[in-house]
Amino acid sequence: MSKKLIPPGLTYLANNIVLNDNIIGSRKKDGAKWAKNLKFSPNTETVFFAGCGYQYSSELETLMSLIRSIDKSPINTEITMNLAIFQRKLGLDLGGVYRKVMTRGGEADAQPLISAVKVLKKIGIDLGYLGEDEPCCGGLLYYIGMQKEFNSHAKDVHSRLKAKGVKEIISLVPSCTFTLKSLVPKGAGSDDNIKVRHFCEVVNESLDSLKPRLPQKVKVTYHDPCQLSRSLGLIDEPRRILSAIENVELVEPTWTKGKFSTCCGGGGGFEAVFPELSHTLAVNRARELTETEPDIIVTHCPGCIMQIEGGLKELGVKNVQVLDLAQVVGMALEV
Repeated sequence: MSKKLIPPGLTYLANNIVLNDNIIGSRKKDGAKWAKNLKFSPNTETVFFAGCGYQYSSELETLMSLIRSIDKSPINTEITMNLAIFQRKLGLDLGGVYRKVMTRGGEADAQPLISAVKVLKKIGIDLGYLGEDEPCCGGLLYYIGMQKEFNSHAKDVHSRLKAKGVKEIISLVPSCTFTLKSLVPKGAGSDDNIKVRHFCEVVNESLDSLKPRLPQKVKVTYHDPCQLSRSLGLIDEPRRILSAIENVELVEPTWTKGKFSTCCGGGGGFEAVFPELSHTLAVNRARELTETEPDIIVTHCPGCIMQIEGGLKELGVKNVQVLDLAQVVGMALEV
């Protein structure tokens, strides 16, 4: 696809991936800070893949406002591409700047990652983490039609992971998981594939030995991320996990669930290009979920969390939490 057909805001994000190896264009060491107090195995045969979504969540939410402005401005694609190049040459950390000015930042944004790692260790997995050497999966390049750039990036990702001795990846972000599992091998043109599993698959396999329990009864509803349910086919696993947690009452909309779940309005850059429609979808989905009168809305995607929280805010709902499934499992296992 010609870059002239891609909205400037998405072009900026895409060039951040190509030039800075993350969607924000931030420094890699800042993205990896969430793991500073966690002890990982030096063995990198099985690694935890954090992805951009939660590592840069506060930056991403704020940067989306900038992207929407770029898309509505007279700035053309070439200027936007040069902005990403200029950012790299000067060593600018625009994501970090926006975080300091406009967002809270801190460990809270990465709590799903921290919880996921602690849960996987509780299960007994010898887990490594590549830290600053973790490559961006590059999925956005594929989704917005930059096939040539994605294939080149996929080859780089595959070779870097292989060079680290990675044989298995456990990932938390659905889009990263699908990209690494299905798109990167195809783009890299390699049959020497790395095993890729999502966090909920691993937890589901160990449910019988975990005995998860929350200290008090809560009503929980679950929102299916599109990539998790439609691309990876992981619909039953999250529900089995929630149903196995003592003191959790799972309540769901009558039919907008599973493969018929309503989209939150995010993903694939949609919220950047069509912000008004994206927000409308987020509000509609938040309304559907709160009709079940839950205490907690559980999902499994940083984009979905951002969208649903925005929908709840628009509806004036203040007594409902939005959490990643990893956080709920972490609380239930007291890790």
